[in-house]
Amino acid sequence: MSTLNRIASLLRHSMGLDVASVGMGLIERAVSERMATLGLNQDAYLLALQSAPAELQELIELVIVPETWFFRDREAILSLARMARAQIAEQPERCVRVLSLPCSTGEEPYSVAMALLDAGIPPANFHIDAIDICHRSLATAERGVYGRNSFRGKLLDYRDRHFSTEKEVSTLSEEVRLRVHFRHGNMFAPDFLINEKAYDFVLCRNVLIYFDREMQQQAVEVLDRLLHTQGTIFVGPAEAGVMLRPNLVSAGIPLAFAFKKRSTPLPAAAIHKLKKIDVPPSIKMQALPPVPPIRKPFANVPPLAPAAPQASPSVETPSSDAILARAMQCANQGELIEAARLCKEYMQQNGPNAAAHYLMGLISDARQDTNDAMQHYRKAIYLQPNHYEALTHLAALLAAQGDAAGARLMQQRAQRVAGTQEQPHA
Repeated sequence: MSTLNRIASLLRHSMGLDVASVGMGLIERAVSERMATLGLNQDAYLLALQSAPAELQELIELVIVPETWFFRDREAILSLARMARAQIAEQPERCVRVLSLPCSTGEEPYSVAMALLDAGIPPANFHIDAIDICHRSLATAERGVYGRNSFRGKLLDYRDRHFSTEKEVSTLSEEVRLRVHFRHGNMFAPDFLINEKAYDFVLCRNVLIYFDREMQQQAVEVLDRLLHTQGTIFVGPAEAGVMLRPNLVSAGIPLAFAFKKRSTPLPAAAIHKLKKIDVPPSIKMQALPPVPPIRKPFANVPPLAPAAPQASPSVETPSSDAILARAMQCANQGELIEAARLCKEYMQQNGPNAAAHYLMGLISDARQDTNDAMQHYRKAIYLQPNHYEALTHLAALLAAQGDAAGARLMQQRAQRVAGTQEQPHA
């Protein structure tokens, strides 16, 4: 193994970073910068990393490139605020606990604070912890001063309420800034938040895609440990498949990509069918998250041709729409074989369909058949170029295969779609 690969392996074990998700070029540039600063060659620098935690932290600071903005994936944050308000309405003395991990430069936890305040929740009724492995990101977050890049999309009314803006620099109000408690931490550290009280809401979004499957599993175990029994985890759009666990189930909130702890065990039938699928043990006994709803139900389904005469009028043939709906239901219940069969049946009757190909992509993804999953996601995008979920899932798979350019292209397309699909909220 080359010295550079050994350094990459050290980063993986210390912070979970899968080099394939960011490209070896980024690691090489960061290492070269630190070697030049210290006047060391690669072998000497590896020794410095292994013996000096402070130098490892310096390298981590360089390989992390913050990419976030206020109210990113807006529905997740607004859903959190709605649920928090409902909980406090039932228990007025309750203090809702929120964790943003990683919090990057602060846009996410501050967005949560703004949403909670705008929902009429008193500051005494919520507590927000925001943790990141990068000291530089935390320093930016604590300052609360942001440029134009942190404000994206069309719905920027919150900026008028919570920021003072001069030229292109916006300073967050003290009322919001004081609501978030920032601190340094590494979720892969053995003692990470080991004695912390459980959280009602955990946001761990758009970071799991940078881990390989082994580190993803470790990360989800940490999140599960930190989550209250009745709590909710929010992940990024491309990370829903990562949350496939026997004890986690989709919260069923459209476009929020939220999960809760499963209250009852999976049915024996679902477990039996999943055991027939050749997938790694970490994915067995797990159900797919719900397929994000189509804004106009089955809008892409072509009109049905007149039905042919039935041989037996007493036998009722399911409609095409019902077949696809049943396929989605089977997938959510873990009946992947039946879900795939129904998708194929639907497309045999109606021709190619974006929703059906997207569901087939999720099924292949759960079975770790990456090539098949990518083909289905690409077909979904071909049929529906603005299919946000297919774009984000394909971006994640491309990044995992080391195709950084392809992943970036899909992410950019998804961001454009998200910007055009934002709707005003009440």
